[in-house]
Amino acid sequence: MNWLPLCHLNDLIDNAGVCAKVKDLQVALFKFQIDGEAQYFATGNWDPIGEANVMSRGILGSLQEELVVASPLYKQHYSLKTGQCLEDESKQIPVYPVRVVGEQLEIQA
Repeated sequence: MNWLPLCHLNDLIDNAGVCAKVKDLQVALFKFQIDGEAQYFATGNWDPIGEANVMSRGILGSLQEELVVASPLYKQHYSLKTGQCLEDESKQIPVYPVRVVGEQLEIQA
C-alpha cells in the first residue's frame, strides 16, 4: 500500500470530520484536539447500522477510555483506532493509517 497525499492540514476542522474520496472509497477524516495536540484519524464513511455514508458527520468524544466517533444517525460509538463498534461487537468500520508530512495529511490506502 502506498501513501497518498490527501489534504492540507488547514483543510481540517478541530474536533470534527470531513469526507474525502480516496480512489473509489469515501473516507471520513477527523482532527481530534487532545490536550492542545492534534491527532488525525481516517475511517470509512459508511455507517453499517444506519446504512448511509454519514460517519464524517459524527460526533467525536471518548467512551470507556477509547477515542470514538458517534454515528449521527443512531449514535453507536466506533473506536477511531480499531473501527470496532462499542455497542455491537458484530459491527465495525474500516480504519486507515494516516500521517502528517510537512503541512499535508497522507493516507495509506
